[in-house]
Amino acid sequence: MNRAHAATTAQLDTFDEVIDVRSPAEFALDHVPDAVNCPVLDDAERARVGTIYAQVSPFEAKKLGAALVSKNIARHIEEHFLRRERGWRPLIYCWRGGQRSAAMAHVLRQIGWDAATLEGGYRAYRREVVAQLETLPARFRFRVVCGATGSGKSRLLAALAAEGAQVLDLERLACHRGSLLGELPGESQPSQKLFDSLTWSALKRFDPKEPVFVEAESKKIGQLQAPAKLLERMREGQCLRLEVPVTERVRFLIEEYRHFLSEPKALEEKLRCLTDRHGRAVIGRWIGWIEAGAWEELVADLLVTHYDPSYLHATTRNYPLRGKERVVQIERLDDAGIRHAAALLTAVRPE
Repeated sequence: MNRAHAATTAQLDTFDEVIDVRSPAEFALDHVPDAVNCPVLDDAERARVGTIYAQVSPFEAKKLGAALVSKNIARHIEEHFLRRERGWRPLIYCWRGGQRSAAMAHVLRQIGWDAATLEGGYRAYRREVVAQLETLPARFRFRVVCGATGSGKSRLLAALAAEGAQVLDLERLACHRGSLLGELPGESQPSQKLFDSLTWSALKRFDPKEPVFVEAESKKIGQLQAPAKLLERMREGQCLRLEVPVTERVRFLIEEYRHFLSEPKALEEKLRCLTDRHGRAVIGRWIGWIEAGAWEELVADLLVTHYDPSYLHATTRNYPLRGKERVVQIERLDDAGIRHAAALLTAVRPE
């Protein structure tokens, strides 16, 4: 590799565009956030070349691979790069900084663009992400938003971001609300590796001089694991507890989880998972309310019986400073009420 055209993970933000030339399946598993996937071999082509390499000969595989790579690079130039200006600086990477990224970068440099490749490729990038997730969290002071289920914590984080505060919304990155009913309709969770990448990307953009607002989380968000060092640092942070009237929480939750109202059988199946914890009589009561469409009764009882005790236990155990938190009261979880709470919090300097 010509080191004059090589870059490290620390230099990612110095390029105009990051291009991942791995196959779509590799890209879906994990990639540099905001990278564009321009595969020089798609999934089927990569498998085909690999089979010929193993079963026929490396020479035959290289001939076929060169033909396919050349064809795909030409297509990407026509479809993706033709409008790029003369000063455009792309960074190209593949699995280990080998032939796939070198081929794309070579063609782009021949055209006249100052294209570089990522030294060590995706493997080096992944090692760097894992290493930095061990050290980055210690640089920040976290202000941890606590509050019972239905207190509008995620909405408040969005409002804080709109106010210009630094916000790490782990549930948004994980595409999950973090509870039994936390799956987002029509969205699947990213892989663990991609969640790590998204978390790392968010952290590295924060200013250590300013606090970072984050919601109190447990170790798992859906099927994903929050970085251990990040959780440790969050649990040392200043807690902010939202207090919202139960009736308002019930109204808010019915609105937020309206997709379950149109799929009551799916909701029933989710709640049956709690049979061992609460017993058949309680589950039967909940299912009876679902069948009757008694949503307010159902949600109110879910809060009192399941969610509130669970949340109190988890936050008391995981956040030792919870008893010293600042209380923020929100009477109405509408836009005005949430914006008002966000403005109050951003106006107060951390202790």
